[in-house]
Amino acid sequence: MSEPTDQDKAFRILSIDGGGIRGVFPAALLARLEQHLEHPVGRYFDLIAGTSTGGIIAIGLGLGLSARDILKLYVEEGPSIFDQQHGPIENWVRQKLRSAAHWLVTKHSSEPLRRALANVLGDRKLGESRTRLVIPAWHPILERVYIYKTAHHPRLETDYKELAIDAAMATAAAPTFLKPHVTESAIELVDGGVWANNPIGVAVIEAVGMLGWPANQLKILSIGTINEPAKLPRLRGKLPMAAAVSRLFMAGQSHSALGTAKIVTGDVHERKAIWRIDQIAPEGRYTLDNAGRISEMRDRGFTEAREQLPELRRHFFDKPAVDFLPYHKL
Repeated sequence: MSEPTDQDKAFRILSIDGGGIRGVFPAALLARLEQHLEHPVGRYFDLIAGTSTGGIIAIGLGLGLSARDILKLYVEEGPSIFDQQHGPIENWVRQKLRSAAHWLVTKHSSEPLRRALANVLGDRKLGESRTRLVIPAWHPILERVYIYKTAHHPRLETDYKELAIDAAMATAAAPTFLKPHVTESAIELVDGGVWANNPIGVAVIEAVGMLGWPANQLKILSIGTINEPAKLPRLRGKLPMAAAVSRLFMAGQSHSALGTAKIVTGDVHERKAIWRIDQIAPEGRYTLDNAGRISEMRDRGFTEAREQLPELRRHFFDKPAVDFLPYHKL
């Protein structure tokens, strides 16, 4: 497996957070950047990591889809995935009924997501990826980390044979929103956001620990899915904290991952290594399953890309990455 030996080489990593339908933001940002590039945006990275909705984007890019096609998936299929393809009144009624039922059962069916992904991924395998991939999921029965990886190391002998749609469905199976995903191999998995909603820490450890890339030669583009800071409720019991505790854990998890990546790469104090792109919105503006604001999130992504393009071009898009040659092939 050939790798450049130039000490000045930068290994470029793309990391995309989880966030349900808010994946429109990173998909739109990448799609608009891609309009100004000679190749699909995924070709410019040596490693792509993504969790949940970010995992879907990562897998699509790895398999050679354009960011434009991935954005099209969100825009065209997002409403039906979250059962919001009806008129305003019926959507409102259905949303209220789902919210009530959500206390006892999963809020949405997994089938619309599966159908949408099947249309773009088909029966392709993870081993068909043109880029190294790291896709976090979680094994709820064993309570263990479960990470889908391409065959970018001799020890990685199994995942490359797995269906790409299984990895995508598993990493996106958000607890209480979608049921756990049972793969073709009869393994039950849930959303990687349970432990790595921001996969930048996973990506950096993979790059240094598994791939042996020098930490001081990493450049990481980390894209969030619109942050919504919120105050904790005044009462701190189980009932008042129920709605806030998930956001609390996710925020802590994301900051921990980002901090890990900064320490390993020497970001800020020693050199610039991480380009973190995210936006802030009022609390409740963009929920994980509100497809009614897709156009607004797309607008945010397009605008952010316009501002970020000059800087990102210099560090990430001067030329495509070296071809990925896996250790094990289909």
